[in-house]
Amino acid sequence: MSTLSVPLNKDLEEIVNSFVKKGYAPNKAEVMRKALIFLAEEEAVQDVLRAEREPILRGDLREIMKKFKR
Repeated sequence: MSTLSVPLNKDLEEIVNSFVKKGYAPNKAEVMRKALIFLAEEEAVQDVLRAEREPILRGDLREIMKKFKR
């Protein structure tokens, strides 16, 4: 495991400290780990939602494939 030093402004540091105080994580490092995991999961959700908006990805796969066999 590597260590990463990230400067935080006062507001962000207060947010991290409040999460520890509320019991979301046992320490600041775990708050940051959870935040990164959450960000990665959110990015994956947004990718799925973007893909759902693509018209080529909607509908019957057989019908979509017919359009490309021309």
